[in-house]
Amino acid sequence: MPKVLVFGSNGFVGGYLAKEFSSCGYQVMGCDRGETSRYVSVTQYESVDVCDAFCVESVIERSKPDAIVNLAAISSVSQSWSMPAAAFQVNVVGAINIFEAMRKHCPDSKILIVGSSEEYAASDDPLTEESPIDASSPYGISKIAQENIAEVYTKRFDLKVYRTRSFNHIGVGQAPNFVIPSWCQQAAEISRSGKPGVMKIGNLSVYRDFSDVRDVVRAYRMLIESDFSGEVFNIGAGKSYPLSEILEVIVSMSEQSIDVMVDPSLLRPVDNERICSDCSKARRCFGWEPQIDITDSLSAVFESYSNLNACC
Repeated sequence: MPKVLVFGSNGFVGGYLAKEFSSCGYQVMGCDRGETSRYVSVTQYESVDVCDAFCVESVIERSKPDAIVNLAAISSVSQSWSMPAAAFQVNVVGAINIFEAMRKHCPDSKILIVGSSEEYAASDDPLTEESPIDASSPYGISKIAQENIAEVYTKRFDLKVYRTRSFNHIGVGQAPNFVIPSWCQQAAEISRSGKPGVMKIGNLSVYRDFSDVRDVVRAYRMLIESDFSGEVFNIGAGKSYPLSEILEVIVSMSEQSIDVMVDPSLLRPVDNERICSDCSKARRCFGWEPQIDITDSLSAVFESYSNLNACC
């Protein structure tokens, strides 16, 4: 049975990724900063901070996995503005620690690193892997640096590094500091309250590309099983949704009337107006395309808060 080692396994995506790999015949080993695993699909677990080079090397030396997926990250753009040094420490230095350990102890293993649509320069057109790179946030810049480091280890040490630039993905269990779970949580609380309420929102004038996390982790598994190491692939819906329409759908799920109020603290210093993926390369090269409709994703997240159960 092949073994996959997942750094950042306790995070939102980690549980879905573990389930995806486990259902496809992998033994899943997880690493995160918590003392125990949050997810049953992780059959082995160790408490490891990706920024601790010694601990990262130790776990890779002992486990010698067939594949590694690095999900450990400061993954919020807004959080990266409040703690930019930490974003670089986790997203860049953490990745270097993994690459170094692989180079020494399992150079024939595969590794997938997760980049972001935030790496791209602003554009009204769908973004391809050849679109200009010009990040406008500490998070996006850290992901560009991570990707550049990955390319160095691919060329210098012949590591099998698989790279994505992933667009927004949503699902049950995502932290409420992200826009969709924040809105769903607020709308569900108002609905349960039995009386009208007010939702706090940020910038509604932007367009975003949202995929279901279950589609995204399927892409990650399919990519790392492919022969396309050394290349980068967009993973997204291929559609750009106006946040104003997303909000309308979520508000319509509430049994109570809802007013909205712009909260200045939710506005970013810089915000790209439109982000949309072109994922034709992934479809062409390893046969992936999203399958889950966004309305189903939004309904699942809203219902998780309606049922007071916001974990996957």
